[in-house]
Amino acid sequence: MNTYSAEFFGTLLLILLGDGVVAGAILKGPKSENAGWLTIVIGWGIAVTLSIYAVGKVSGAHLNPAITLALAVKGDFLWSDVPGYILAQFAGAFTGSVLVWLHYGPHWKVTQDADTKRSVFCTSPAIRQTGSNLFSEVLGTTVLVLVILLIGQNEFTQGLNPIAVGMLIIAIGLSLGGTTGFAINPARDLGPRIAHFVLPIHGKGSSDWGYAWIPVVGPLVGGLIAVFIHGAFF
Repeated sequence: MNTYSAEFFGTLLLILLGDGVVAGAILKGPKSENAGWLTIVIGWGIAVTLSIYAVGKVSGAHLNPAITLALAVKGDFLWSDVPGYILAQFAGAFTGSVLVWLHYGPHWKVTQDADTKRSVFCTSPAIRQTGSNLFSEVLGTTVLVLVILLIGQNEFTQGLNPIAVGMLIIAIGLSLGGTTGFAINPARDLGPRIAHFVLPIHGKGSSDWGYAWIPVVGPLVGGLIAVFIHGAFF
């Protein structure tokens, strides 16, 4: 496995488990239906942890274009590897969401609400207000990238770093995620949104392209702000 295939597989696993827990909680019919926000947030935290464990030794487990870009700007990652990493992340996210769609096959038809179906794939705001929604994604990703950089400065017992990052995801989800669904990752949102657009999902409705730029631009900006803060104060 090379670094690009590791990023592809790691992001695929992240989305398969992350979008999978969302599908189980909000689609009609699964045994886990109505499991709630806490289940979704914890599921995402575990998904991140396991994905880092799976490929971290090979690629560093960025799994997120905002992290890849931030590390390149900071000087900790080769710019020549950035396009390949980001392409692999988007491809992995797309593929993972297709697997979620296949896994929950009969549940799409019995789920009537189109917005619920889209929410399995990508994020949407609780209250649609462009400036506030963008700020939420910027802030959430700033916290994500900055704390990851700070975690890297500490010495943990070998193998504990992925658990710390998973706990960080849970903390962000519980504290800051309720406004927009905390995409904090352009690939996590746009890859599955494209899958939602192209897949023959029964009664799927709109893919909400008018909102789609916010969970892409917000995380990228947030990652750059985190690098600036880290360089200026730490």
